Amino acid sequence: MNNSVLVKSFFAEVGSLSRFSGKFLSMFFIPPYEISALFKQCYIIGYKSLPLVGLTGFIMGLVLTMQLRPFMIDYGVESQLPAIVGIAIIREIGPVITALIFAGKIGSSIGAELGSMKVTEQIDAMEVSGTNPFKYLVVSRVLAATFMLPVLAVLSDAISLYGSYLGVNIKGDTSFHFFWTQVFDSLEFRDVLPAFIKTYFFGFAVGIIGCYKGYFSSKGTEGVGKSANSAVVVSSIMIFILDLLAVQITDLLGFN
Repeated sequence: MNNSVLVKSFFAEVGSLSRFSGKFLSMFFIPPYEISALFKQCYIIGYKSLPLVGLTGFIMGLVLTMQLRPFMIDYGVESQLPAIVGIAIIREIGPVITALIFAGKIGSSIGAELGSMKVTEQIDAMEVSGTNPFKYLVVSRVLAATFMLPVLAVLSDAISLYGSYLGVNIKGDTSFHFFWTQVFDSLEFRDVLPAFIKTYFFGFAVGIIGCYKGYFSSKGTEGVGKSANSAVVVSSIMIFILDLLAVQITDLLGFN
């Protein structure tokens, strides 16, 4: 496949995804609202993802602390370890790692689920029966992903910091109160707000890309597998792009 075909295919995919996103935004404001479907998806996407996100966050905080500790000792600033780990987790590592784990679990799940429904013609059957499949299947999942990722990111940050606290005390003796005092004293409003806001965009990207890939899945089980795989890959790339844009925007606004 030559370069011109690849470029055309890329822009065609971008245009199709943009139309899909525009359709979501238009459907979002049009009643009826699938409230029960939204709460169901919030439970599936949010609550059932908590164990994996929590475990990842705990290991991340523990390992980061244990890796940084020797360098901090060499430079004679071991006492600042809680503050440095807290800023790193809250500002960047926590939201991005949580979003990537979320993309791997939820992006693939949505892509495979909607892809299977597309292949087995369940989506076509919903249209024939008078149900709006886009509103029921897509809008509820995208909204649930958008709302649940920020909650998971906050919980992951808290669990990561607790893992860091345990890491500090593996070879030291820092009180619980002193550790958390150092963490919160080092944080400012500009550290927390941009990191929290960008998780909404991460969640939206994971939800809309997963739904798009599944909704337009090709026929056969191979198509379902490709939909799930591409949903994870594209969502992960989009998370990094959005994170880069968020850094540039916060820098322009004076948050850095």
